[in-house]
Amino acid sequence: MSKPLPPPEVRLREHLTFLYGAAAAEDLFPRLLARLRAFRTRSGAPPAPTRRTLTHRDALLITYGDQVQAPDEPPLRTLHRVLRAWAADVLPWVHLLPFFPYSSDDGFAVMDYTQVNPALGTWAHIQALAQDFDLMFDAVINHVSSRHPWFRRFLQGDPAYADFFITVPPDTDLSAVVRPRPWPLLTPFDTPRGRVWVWTTFSADQVDLNYHNPRVLEHVLEVLLFYVAHGAAMLRLDAIAYIWKEVGTSCIHLEGAHRLVKLLRAALDIAAPQVLLLTETNVPHAENIAYFGNGYDEAQLVYQFPLPPLVLHTFATGDATRLTAWAQQVRAPSPATTFLNFLASHDGIGVRPVEGILSPAEVDALVQRTLDHGGLVSYRSRSDGSRSVYELNISYFDALSAPQAAEPLALQVARFVAAHGIMFSLAGMPAVYVHSLFGSRGDPEAARRSGHPRAINRARFRYDRLTRELRSPTHRRARVYAGLRRLLLARRAQPAFHPQGGQQVLDAGPGAFVVWREPPPGAGGAPVLAVHSVRAEPQHLRIPLPASAPAGLWEDVLAAGAQAEVVAGHLTMSLAPYQVRWWRPASN
Repeated sequence: MSKPLPPPEVRLREHLTFLYGAAAAEDLFPRLLARLRAFRTRSGAPPAPTRRTLTHRDALLITYGDQVQAPDEPPLRTLHRVLRAWAADVLPWVHLLPFFPYSSDDGFAVMDYTQVNPALGTWAHIQALAQDFDLMFDAVINHVSSRHPWFRRFLQGDPAYADFFITVPPDTDLSAVVRPRPWPLLTPFDTPRGRVWVWTTFSADQVDLNYHNPRVLEHVLEVLLFYVAHGAAMLRLDAIAYIWKEVGTSCIHLEGAHRLVKLLRAALDIAAPQVLLLTETNVPHAENIAYFGNGYDEAQLVYQFPLPPLVLHTFATGDATRLTAWAQQVRAPSPATTFLNFLASHDGIGVRPVEGILSPAEVDALVQRTLDHGGLVSYRSRSDGSRSVYELNISYFDALSAPQAAEPLALQVARFVAAHGIMFSLAGMPAVYVHSLFGSRGDPEAARRSGHPRAINRARFRYDRLTRELRSPTHRRARVYAGLRRLLLARRAQPAFHPQGGQQVLDAGPGAFVVWREPPPGAGGAPVLAVHSVRAEPQHLRIPLPASAPAGLWEDVLAAGAQAEVVAGHLTMSLAPYQVRWWRPASN
């Protein structure tokens, strides 16, 4: 950073002025500042800033609040039991997907921001989870459910909510708007003033908020502070790229959207500087990383969206060339930022993030592979009325290994674990979807029943069946869990995997993905050479190492007693099919 970052109070005023004008900012600023300072005082935070630093010990599990169900027990309590037994020692963070009352989209059409869905449990269950895990809450603040009280009062003609939502005449030219969904952008609703056409980016049941009205910002900021008070250590800003609209523009990534994120960052830096912001922007890489801002003033984390399709392409082709070339160019802009690395989530595998990285033919091959493996494909509308592929809807295990394939389960598990080894080795914070941790295949029937392609990868578990399968050593779930847990435990023990550690992606040929990691200054520990086979055949590699690599014996932290020797700056090794080998200098 070329000059010190202004204090958060200065940044808050600046962003309010940009968004709402000087006169409105003069009214808003003292009111918001007093609220933020009062929150910090009530929370008992020390007067000096206390910021959270992520390390190699941090990793996150993505799950629904009702992911595991047992008779006569609130699902949040059941989930807590499962996570304490199977995740606490390797996944200290939990992304709890929307647990609020909702009307559609598995929680992303929120009816009440301040209540826990009674079908899941209570705030006491959330706070009990927060005693054992660092929690990430979803801030679904681009839109609310059409059954949210704010929208109900808007429909009833309450003047206090007249401008809470965006209405435009139905004949307005909105052809420039970037659409993440294939259905209409405007939805008609009847009000005492007559029929109005309301902006609904994601569905007719998800009504976009109007942030041109500063009272919307004030209400939403209250919601975020409420989340922090109830245990949120990180806030995921859902669909944030679409949050600021201006007719005649693309309505994505507008300066207003970035200013809103920066404003929220400044507000949290005042009220709760230990809370992290993660932006969810499933878009091409350059657009995605813009939400880091200057490295200090916007989100601390962004999703590494190109990683899931690139890793899938790598294993589908047995060729790491594209992944290696891309990863060699990826850098977080500052020590205050990092990537959330992931392969699967509650959503599908987005393909927009690999625009310009994979060719159209390579993307088409992933689409065909998804269909051949029993998955589905979702589309988005383009400005010319056509549609294009938006995401692949399939479990990541199925994407890598076809359900009908006649190949040994051990090979399928090794492929899946190797894919995650790549993700765990890269600089950033790793995130594991619960269906990946437990080796789930997809549920095409659920998608057919619901009519929603994403349901294929959102099945819930029965507690008794899940735990029985995890305790059966030969079951797919137990094998996958054991493989991922082994990698996560090894990662926790190696400071070289610190998010701010050094990273150099090495070219070892198309059959393997290789990354050199070094601990950050003062962290202790040794460098690690992480090697991942992407092929079903044995390989023999001779890998050139950085000049700093010490000569002599190295040991594989994943295989006790396994050693290799660095000679003339090269490490030579054999790789079994889909084997992961994490080498460090031998300790004796």
